Amino acid sequence: MERVHKVMKSSGAWNIVIGVGLIVMGVGFGIISIINGGKLLKAKKDVLF
Repeated sequence: MERVHKVMKSSGAWNIVIGVGLIVMGVGFGIISIINGGKLLKAKKDVLF
């Protein structure tokens, strides 16, 4: 029984670490997307089709 608890404990800890990492990456990619979108809107008048 003790072995099962150790496995579940480490599994839960890794899930939290991975979840926090994914949140940080998502926020980072979101900020980069907003910055790039702003640059595109700023240069909108220079784009010719």
